[in-house]
Amino acid sequence: MKNELNKFYIFGITLVATLGGLLFGYDTAVISGAEKSIQSYLIDPLGLSAFAHGATVSSALIGCIIGGALSGLISSRLGRKKSLLLAAILFFISALGSGFPETLFFTKGEPTMALLFTFNFYRIIGGIGVGLASAVCPMYIGEIAPADIRGRLVSFNQFAIIFGMLVVYFVNWGIANGQTLEWINSIGWRYMFASEAIPAALFGLLLLLVPETPRYLSMTGQNEKALVVLKKINGSEEKAQSILNDIKSTVSGNVKAKLFSYGTKVIIIGILLSVFQQFVGINVALYYAPRIFESMGAAKDASMLQTIIMGLVNVIFTVVAILTVDKWGRKPLLITGSIGMAIGMFAISGLAFNNIIGVSTLVFIIIYTASFMMSWGPICWVLIAEIFPNKIRGQAVAIAVAAQWFANYLISSTYPPMMEFSGGLTYGFYGLMAVLSALFVWKMVPETKGKTLEDMEKLWKK
Repeated sequence: MKNELNKFYIFGITLVATLGGLLFGYDTAVISGAEKSIQSYLIDPLGLSAFAHGATVSSALIGCIIGGALSGLISSRLGRKKSLLLAAILFFISALGSGFPETLFFTKGEPTMALLFTFNFYRIIGGIGVGLASAVCPMYIGEIAPADIRGRLVSFNQFAIIFGMLVVYFVNWGIANGQTLEWINSIGWRYMFASEAIPAALFGLLLLLVPETPRYLSMTGQNEKALVVLKKINGSEEKAQSILNDIKSTVSGNVKAKLFSYGTKVIIIGILLSVFQQFVGINVALYYAPRIFESMGAAKDASMLQTIIMGLVNVIFTVVAILTVDKWGRKPLLITGSIGMAIGMFAISGLAFNNIIGVSTLVFIIIYTASFMMSWGPICWVLIAEIFPNKIRGQAVAIAVAAQWFANYLISSTYPPMMEFSGGLTYGFYGLMAVLSALFVWKMVPETKGKTLEDMEKLWKK
């Protein structure tokens, strides 16, 4: 019975932490429904260019890079739990600020440059929340979870991200459905942004009920508190004490060690995991899906339907990863996913070179995204959460996550000019990156299935 109880407790804590992932997905996707209204309310009346429109749509990414880069410092100073609380507050401020940017300083319905800057400022605040949550949520779950189910629990975070995106598509559709374009452009877009305040407030309140991670408590000399949490998680006092002894042997009262204490290889692997996760082109497939389908000859309504089909594929194959990551291991899933993505992208590239558009293109896009969602989508986060030794985890995760957001920005912003040059070569490039990602995992990434976080110390010790 005790065992069941602690599984219920672990799952409850994980569920609260994954709300950060849900908000990550929600915040990055909410702009999709409001983007045209922002253009008509703020960009066009000021006579600004497409560049200003693009910069406004992607301004949250700047915050993501900042939040990711600062996550190590914040999570080491405040702890994992308080860092997530800070992210919840940033999400809440950003939701209401982006929805009602005129509050306090501006007149409603009078677009000015200062108002545009204020709107972007609120989006960047939300982005900082996303960057922080994207680093600390997997870290928190990784540090709470027992070794044999850690992969599954950290993978739930990716499921929450995808689910958050899916939820906001339906929320945006629900707000806009049956309304006039004038109403959407003056009021509807505000509700889209403001709707995020509800899950953000829920996340903040539920975080008050979860504990700090035992690893962080031990690193800051709070061993009694760490033991209490470990006992609740593992059921028996002996097991909890044994785990605590392992933790103490790897942290020895030191919150932080020098970043390269365990050599450069582990840091390089963390950065390359992040970079490959983006360089295979997944965010191009997610951000530009309706545009890709339209360019392939689908009508606007059909392209939105195909995007929903892709959303369901994302959810189904993320569940496949959750069910298999602790059975099959990290490396087999990553290599299988890379091969599937390469097949999908090279096929799309070949079809683009031959100007063939049709069901075959949709099939290969689904093969590509399904392969990503059962592998690099969740497993990259699992490895980033678990691969670094305790003493350097905060700093190392921050570097890996900042690299990921930077790579995301690079790939998303270069997609339109690359497509103008050659669609076939663009998709071929992503296919090549998928092949290189498989070789990288095969040669450099160690298998971490079933290993405790303390085993990472032995793995990377010089």
